[in-house]
Amino acid sequence: MADNKDIDEATGTDTTGHDWDGIKELNNPLPRWWLWCFYGTIVWGVAYTIAYPAWPLVNSATAGLLGYSTRAEVAEQIAEVEAQNAEVAAVLASADLSTLSPDDPAHRYGVAGGASVFLANCSQCHGAGAAGVQAGGYPNLLDDAWLWGGSLEDIEYTVRHGIRNDTDPDARWSEMPVFGDILSDEEIGQTVEYVLSLSGQDHDAALAEQGMVLFEEQCTACHGDAGEGIRDLGAPTLNDAIWLYGGDRATITETITYSRFGVMPAWGPRLDEDEIKAVTLYLHQLGGGE
Repeated sequence: MADNKDIDEATGTDTTGHDWDGIKELNNPLPRWWLWCFYGTIVWGVAYTIAYPAWPLVNSATAGLLGYSTRAEVAEQIAEVEAQNAEVAAVLASADLSTLSPDDPAHRYGVAGGASVFLANCSQCHGAGAAGVQAGGYPNLLDDAWLWGGSLEDIEYTVRHGIRNDTDPDARWSEMPVFGDILSDEEIGQTVEYVLSLSGQDHDAALAEQGMVLFEEQCTACHGDAGEGIRDLGAPTLNDAIWLYGGDRATITETITYSRFGVMPAWGPRLDEDEIKAVTLYLHQLGGGE
């Protein structure tokens, strides 16, 4: 076999036999220190999988001899923080938010904690900055256009019970008819032009005049005579520039034809009492709270 070795003429060292465009790799042994480091990582890896959770099983993983758990460690840290804040959290949980002074430590704790509650539970729909997502019909919480009211009491009720869900009997509830089953396409078009006129947008005046009669017959019961909306029904204002799903001609046509039915979960069963009041304080002070 020694006769089959390919010896490099310049160094006198045999090669691996591989040839890359005339370049050959010398068959030098690995450095001894490198080999021992490599063997050490193997030993360390085996020891780690024995001592710590490592190998996945069907429903869990091997626990390891040390019983270490990152989840348990985080749980301990959370419990420690909750214990430190237990007193002020209890004050907030039992407080009347309408009389809670902004200088009260419970108020400051609520606003700071409410931001975390919002990011963890509400930002997925309302956006990280609470500006809403018009494409999905998620309201902007930074302005003063509140469908169900923007007082502390109103916000707390909405957070606690939600909107149009089937899990909380006290959820806020209203439902817009599907006017595509009630009005003809021509009548819907006329109504759209009138709604556009209410918010000062470009519109067909002749069609809007006909749509006004239809609006009075079909829409004023919820949206008011002048499109000012009715909060008790969660019916939005139509005579301003704020739109939940969009205020262009095509979107309004879609809304009237097919209706909208936004749902918000009830957070009462999911959040602690202090968390509900904390996120209420946080939302109220963002700028649109009344």
